[in-house]
Amino acid sequence: MAKASSDRNTIDLFGTVRGRPRTHPLPRKDQLKANKRAQRVKEKSLGMKRVELVIDEDTVKKLDMLCELSGIKRADWLTMQVALAFNKAKVPNKEG
Repeated sequence: MAKASSDRNTIDLFGTVRGRPRTHPLPRKDQLKANKRAQRVKEKSLGMKRVELVIDEDTVKKLDMLCELSGIKRADWLTMQVALAFNKAKVPNKEG
C-alpha cells in the first residue's frame, strides 16, 4: 500500500519518527496549497475577485510610496482609486 503525502489518516504508516512531534501532519508544500485554497474560498465567499496586474518596477515603487503615505494596502488604495475614477466618469450603472 502506497502512502500519499495528503493522506491525513495514515501519516505514520511506515513507522515512528523520533524527536519532537510535528505540529502539522502534512509537508510544507501541501500545507501552503491547503492554506491558499482556504484563502481563495474565503475571499470568494466575501465577494472578492483576484486580479493579476503586470506593471513596471518604477510604477510599483510609486504605488508603494503612495500607499505608505496613505497608510493603506495596495489593494485598498487601488480599490479607492477605481471608485474615485468611476464616480468622476459618471458611468451609468448597468445593474438595474
